[in-house]
Amino acid sequence: MPKPQRPSHPHRRPAGKLPTSAPRQPRPPAEKPFRIAGLPAVTALFAQDPGRVERLFFDDRTKAALGDACALLAQTRKPYRLVPAEELEKIAGSAMHGGVVAIAKPRPVLPFDPAAAVAWAGDGQPLLLLDGIGNPHNLGAIVRTAAFFGLPRIVLSDHPGQALPSEAAYRVAEGGFEHVALYRSDGFAAQLRRLGEAYRTIATALGGTRPLDDLVAGPKPVAVVLGNEEHGLPEATMRACAAVATIPGSGWVQSLNVSATAAIVIHELRRARTP
Repeated sequence: MPKPQRPSHPHRRPAGKLPTSAPRQPRPPAEKPFRIAGLPAVTALFAQDPGRVERLFFDDRTKAALGDACALLAQTRKPYRLVPAEELEKIAGSAMHGGVVAIAKPRPVLPFDPAAAVAWAGDGQPLLLLDGIGNPHNLGAIVRTAAFFGLPRIVLSDHPGQALPSEAAYRVAEGGFEHVALYRSDGFAAQLRRLGEAYRTIATALGGTRPLDDLVAGPKPVAVVLGNEEHGLPEATMRACAAVATIPGSGWVQSLNVSATAAIVIHELRRARTP
C-alpha cells in the first residue's frame, strides 16, 4: 500500500448528473514507435491492432509462432527478419526480449472526457485511477492485472511523476496494453469530484477509515484511486474522494507494493460485482 496520508473529510458536490456533452477533446498526438518485446505482447499486438507494427525481428525460438504475423507483414510490404540471438539482443537493447521484438506505435493514451463517465458508470464496470505511479514496471504489472480480470479502462492523473506507457511497461504487461484503454486526466482532483457524481470514489491509504471490502457494495459502481509508491496520494486527491479505504494486513511489514495492492483491489472490485 502507499504510505499513509491523513484522512480528510470528503468534499462532495451537490447531487446531479454529469453533463451529457462536452467540448470535443483534441486527438492525442501520434506516438513514436518503440520496441515491444516478448511473444505474449507481440502476439496480442498482432491480434488487436497489427497496423501499428512497422518492423518485426525474431530468433529461432519464436519463428514457428510468428508465421501468420510474417504473412500479414508481407501483404502490407513491411519488413520482418529472422536474426541471430546476439543481434536480437542488440535490437531489443536488453537480453529480456523473449525471442521477438516488434517496432510499433504504442496504443494511444486518450484524453479523459468526464462526460464519457456517464456511459462507463451505466455499464456497471468499476474504474481504477492511478495518481503518480512512477515506476513503469508497476504500471505494466497493474495493466497486466487489469487485463487478466477484464477491467476495460484505467485513468491516469496529470501528476508529474505519473509513468506512461513505455518499452519497460509493455514488456511487464505481457500484452495487457492491447486490452485495457488508458486515459489521461488534466486537473485530476477536480475531475475526480465530478466523477463522484456517477461513481463511489475511494482513495486508498494506510490507516484508511474502513477496509476496502466494506466500501465496494452499493448502487453506484466504484472508482478506486491508487497513489505514488513512496508518497501516497496528494491531499487534494484524498479530499476529492467520498471515502478512504485500506487493505488490512498483519502489521509485519508496513505496506504492499502498489502493483500487489492493485491486484487485490481489482480482484475485490470484480468479486463485489459478481452476482
